[in-house]
Amino acid sequence: MRRQMRVRLIVFLLAALLAGCSSRLVSYGDGLYSKKYQQTTHVVRKGETLYSIAWQHNVDYRRVAAWNNIPRPYTIFPGQKIKLVGKQEKKSAPKRKTKVVSKHRTLTRSTNKNHAALQKSKKHKNKNTKIKWRWPTDGTIISRYSGKDPGKKGLDIKGHMGQPIYAAASGEVVYSGNGLRGYGNLIIIKHNDIYFSAYAHNRNLFVKEAEKVKLGQKIADMGNSETSRPMLHFEIRRNGKPSNPLRYLPNKH
Repeated sequence: MRRQMRVRLIVFLLAALLAGCSSRLVSYGDGLYSKKYQQTTHVVRKGETLYSIAWQHNVDYRRVAAWNNIPRPYTIFPGQKIKLVGKQEKKSAPKRKTKVVSKHRTLTRSTNKNHAALQKSKKHKNKNTKIKWRWPTDGTIISRYSGKDPGKKGLDIKGHMGQPIYAAASGEVVYSGNGLRGYGNLIIIKHNDIYFSAYAHNRNLFVKEAEKVKLGQKIADMGNSETSRPMLHFEIRRNGKPSNPLRYLPNKH
């Protein structure tokens, strides 16, 4: 009798432990899949946008648009097959013949050209990095970004049900829905061509796609959609790749 009781107790404890582990496990987008079996195409489902598909597969939306010859405003349709990889770039560009008139003239042209390219690059960089960020909500960080773990693409912030979620920066809503597995009710905001932010596991969404939002505007309230507790999963993407949000958010006092 005692032996049977011990066996039952051990089975009960193991079941409770496994249930606890599974309730804490949340995978985001392609974090559910091994890179070895990464998809090369995606069939559009109802409610998806080019931005949400690019987000799901960690690809810059501009590259996806170019590979599929999709012009602005990037309209896609259910059932459409989207390429997720492009043709391999040529390893070496063809050599060009250069006619040298004089050493001084060639050097001057080269210097002026390099200077102009540098100024253009700086101007483009400044245009895309001058973003004012704020924290999307209050609460305790229970999970931080890790570049080595596909399940940790951003911050998990614990809070209470119905807690306000704010836009971390001004921009345009490019996705509002629940079609990305692991994210629950999700909002994606485009801040410029380089930076995007995402807000997952919400209870209610208060903004629609193509809507302009301002810094600090309430866009959702906290929920537990596709997770075991009320929390916000917050991400910042740079050129389609996850980036550590703590690099951009102001320090908490």
